[in-house]
Amino acid sequence: MATTETLEDFYRQKFNWMPDNLSQDIGHFNVFRTEDCYMPGAKPVVYSRRDFYKVSLFRGKGVVHYADKSIEMDGSALVFFNPFVPYTFENLNNEHSGRFCIYKESFFTEMMRSNIHELPMFAPGANPVYVLNSEQDNYVFAMFEKMLAEINSDYRFKYDLLRNYITELIHYAMKIQPSDRLYQHPDANSRITSVFTELLERQFPIESPAQRFGLRSAKDFADQLSVHVNHLNRAIRQTTGKTTTHHIMERLASEAKALLRHTNWNVSEISYSLGFEEPAHFNNFFKKQTSKTPSAFRVV
Repeated sequence: MATTETLEDFYRQKFNWMPDNLSQDIGHFNVFRTEDCYMPGAKPVVYSRRDFYKVSLFRGKGVVHYADKSIEMDGSALVFFNPFVPYTFENLNNEHSGRFCIYKESFFTEMMRSNIHELPMFAPGANPVYVLNSEQDNYVFAMFEKMLAEINSDYRFKYDLLRNYITELIHYAMKIQPSDRLYQHPDANSRITSVFTELLERQFPIESPAQRFGLRSAKDFADQLSVHVNHLNRAIRQTTGKTTTHHIMERLASEAKALLRHTNWNVSEISYSLGFEEPAHFNNFFKKQTSKTPSAFRVV
């Protein structure tokens, strides 16, 4: 698996140039026409995590490989990517008529009432793809055209406007699929479950064989959260219907699938990075979770 792609990597690979203000930590923002980002002989986009956010209007046919999921798209979609999840995109028809913008979290830090990574489309396990009909595509395209016009203007407060445009896109997406996205924690059990989930997700993605998954048991998480393990187990079971161990093993299996699909690490390296002392233990775990051995899963 590749290391995290930085903004510098992005500009170097796409355009072979660097903005003058990139080194100034001012919450970088930029917006692009997709068709302008395909240099002759450019390297394929690799599966990796980025250190910036990306919002993209996709048009055409393709597949987003996002964490351990592969999401097929055919038509128009608004797609949200964040720095916490590795991804890559596979274009299946060579159509490059979309738009996208990139920005650092600090671009919003002073302006948003909550953390941007707490928004539904950036939450752990969220589906980042919002399918658009023709009317919705026209609306989103027009928003990106406003961004393109504004980024090139001399207006003194243009970045305030650009923040507003991104915020409007975020809310527009949430209105498209609001029912299971807008969730507030009604009680202490839900809050504990939310914090547990965030702590679990912070350990991923595994980006090198030297990195190791450390919190492997319910007691490990209870210690980190300063609660009794029985209290943690009870809260998670009441909130989700599943045990703490089930969530840990399920997430571990998802990461194992991603590593087998998107890296050339051998099974022993993957086994070690996921916290298994012996490859045989990993093989048994993976087969129990998926009914396949790691080697058999990799060749499918």
